[in-house]
Amino acid sequence: MSEHMKASLDYQALPEQTPVPSSSGVVLAAYDLGQADGSLTSDRNLLFAHATGFCAGVWAPLTAHLGEYRKVSLDFRGHGLSSVAAHGMDWAGTAEDVLAVIDAFEIEKPFGIGHSMGGASLILAEQMRPGTFSGLWVYEPIIFPTGESSTVPEGLDIDDLSEKNPLVVSALRRRSRFASPGEAEKNFASKPPLSDLCATALHAYVEYGFEQLPDGSISLRCQPEVEADTYRMGARHDAFAHLGEVTCPVTVARGHSQFPGPADLAPLIAQALPSATLQEFPSLGHFGPLQDPSLIATAVKSAVAAVAAAT
Repeated sequence: MSEHMKASLDYQALPEQTPVPSSSGVVLAAYDLGQADGSLTSDRNLLFAHATGFCAGVWAPLTAHLGEYRKVSLDFRGHGLSSVAAHGMDWAGTAEDVLAVIDAFEIEKPFGIGHSMGGASLILAEQMRPGTFSGLWVYEPIIFPTGESSTVPEGLDIDDLSEKNPLVVSALRRRSRFASPGEAEKNFASKPPLSDLCATALHAYVEYGFEQLPDGSISLRCQPEVEADTYRMGARHDAFAHLGEVTCPVTVARGHSQFPGPADLAPLIAQALPSATLQEFPSLGHFGPLQDPSLIATAVKSAVAAVAAAT
């Protein structure tokens, strides 16, 4: 058994999905991991929102360190086991996905943890329905400056992001089928960007992000066209213009800058939020929560504790 296969023992398996209706006819797959003792009720509720191309299951190595909290996660539309919106991807829809899950599980004032698209979706959800969250911890959220007075980091051309975004190009080229889970893990571990993931997170990605086919092969659940469309729409929402409306405490976390992109935007986002802290992880890249789940879990615990102490 490979080291990647052994890694499956290091995290709690996702429970059976709960179907949750969202907007545009989408039916989401949502998961209530409860607490370590199996309880599904807690006054400390955490909601996890994944990045583009991933799924709820990739949080499993991180949530394994948060047994004292109730943990809820979701597959965004077009990702994991959730259905695809007929009209295509838009990030307002991902915010509506977040709100739909909160309502379905009747969670009051959860603390939200989001990565990349997931972080932006949490902020968009708070803007749609102020007071939804007790606080947020977001790692390199995809929120681009808008407006004439906005400052864009050097080398980042907002106008080119939709069609010339290298992430769009790479998504459309992504291999979506493998002969076995082991082959997929070996492939991803051998080259960037997924080689940045720790072995446990990579195993979780293959376990939950792929469908097992009758012949033993596996197929990517988030189809390349959906991933590419999600990236295209990343610069077309207006979350930045409304950051001043987000009054709950927010930690905006970032890794080192690998190229002009999300890490460079994090300080601008933090400055525009009324109650924000910028947290730096210089040893991590854009996949930080999947590179060092233990380190990020510790940061999340501290942020949750700070919010609790202030209320």
